[in-house]
Amino acid sequence: MFKTIIYIVLICIIIALLASGVHLWRVNQRNKKEMAPYEGAPIALKNNFGKTLVIYYSLSGHTKQIAELIKEKTNADIYEIKTLAKINDVPWYPLIIRSQNKSGKYPAIVQPLPDFSQYDTIFFGAPVWWYTIATPAKTFLTRADFQNKRVAPFSTQGSNFGTYFTDFNHMAQNAQLLPSASFNNLGSEYDAAVSNKITVWLNSFPPYKE
Repeated sequence: MFKTIIYIVLICIIIALLASGVHLWRVNQRNKKEMAPYEGAPIALKNNFGKTLVIYYSLSGHTKQIAELIKEKTNADIYEIKTLAKINDVPWYPLIIRSQNKSGKYPAIVQPLPDFSQYDTIFFGAPVWWYTIATPAKTFLTRADFQNKRVAPFSTQGSNFGTYFTDFNHMAQNAQLLPSASFNNLGSEYDAAVSNKITVWLNSFPPYKE
């Protein structure tokens, strides 16, 4: 009986590993296909944004990387959303996130929020947690009034942005929404393509008019 249980457990582990491997392979293939159009020489930025601010929340660093690239391309100021209490990325933390989303009780963040009045274009980025906006970024959105400024959301994720942008559109108070962009978490071999993807996205905006 004991041996049978061991065999069943081993089979379940093998099936799980195979499923995980197939998923990673599919994600890798999708990433290659998605990023192929952005390979090649650097694309020139041909747009005007006025005075620009990049707001982001990042836990593992992926969102920070995209935010810094946008900052460099648009000569923007930058604001990092920080939680009052340190978030420990423990194995059971996804369950805590799920509970926060259900209850609407999001983590407390460091104040004050930036003064939006001095900006013309605002970028807002966060990772995708449970197929939606990371909860610390949701805290920010519940407190922010974008004062009719142009706001462009972006996300970072493993492979699926879920309802991130739908939720952002509902939560972004008094924002003139610009085109959005999602960025999968990629290796350094895609750095040049990611930079070009950001530029193509920025060039898609309606020009800022003073």
